Amino acid sequence: MNGNWKGGRTRHKAGYMMVRVPDHPRAGKSPYVFEHILVVERLLGRHLAAGESVHHRNGVRDDNRPENLELWTRPQPSGIRVSDAVAWAGETLERYGDMGTGTPPTVLP
Repeated sequence: MNGNWKGGRTRHKAGYMMVRVPDHPRAGKSPYVFEHILVVERLLGRHLAAGESVHHRNGVRDDNRPENLELWTRPQPSGIRVSDAVAWAGETLERYGDMGTGTPPTVLP
């Protein structure tokens, strides 16, 4: 094994931890994916949807404990018809209705 191998983990230049997962949908040219995204995806039991992101509550970019991570979503688009806004709100409630205060759900069995 190469002496430089670090178990498939590396630190991004912005301070985020990355994990080697070449078959992940977010892995592009690089086989690495941000660890905080992987942690929340595991908690959710699915990949993040378009418009979803993960926020570090304490601002420490390599602190990927579940209790430090929040799932964020973009607000509805600006300039939207009221009927479309109501439909968007219904979809949002259906997707996130039981998630509470922004803390990711507990780890799946």
